[in-house]
Amino acid sequence: MFVQTEITPNPNSLKFLPGKTVSNSGSFEITKKDETNNELIRNLLSINGVEGIFLSKDFISINKYDDTSWDEIKHIVISLINDFYSSGKECVIENSLVDESKKDLLEIEKKIIKILDQKIRPAVAKDGGDIKFKEFKNGLVKVQLQGSCSGCPSSTMTLKQGVQNLLCHYIPEVKEVEAI
Repeated sequence: MFVQTEITPNPNSLKFLPGKTVSNSGSFEITKKDETNNELIRNLLSINGVEGIFLSKDFISINKYDDTSWDEIKHIVISLINDFYSSGKECVIENSLVDESKKDLLEIEKKIIKILDQKIRPAVAKDGGDIKFKEFKNGLVKVQLQGSCSGCPSSTMTLKQGVQNLLCHYIPEVKEVEAI
């Protein structure tokens, strides 16, 4: 098995592509070993210098601390991913790690989520991250940036110039977008 890597706009995040399904149950960000019993995730979070992990359908983004070099940890991450899949496992996450209850959404919130899902999430995923809708109130859309996007130096610009402009264009009630 050959795990490919891709750089992201965030210098402290690297995208690992195992060529297999990572999650067939949505995307997840995990920063603490005690948040999961998943063997691979716990092992990755045990690597000295790893700050957090983001799992999506076909990739894993690893966020590291500023003072850690990719040369120190990249080969360990690849080795752990190879070992995991070589043991016969088909994917890292088969069932949801968290119970996200479906709340009743207003029509405008459904429109916001649809635009996020169709027009914004694919672009953000290419950079190793994700964006999740959290709330809409008084013209303000609150979103959560995950994976490579959290802590990325260019995320503020992407949020304002990309996400905010797009949402304001399609939904006039949206006046501002803010990351929480």
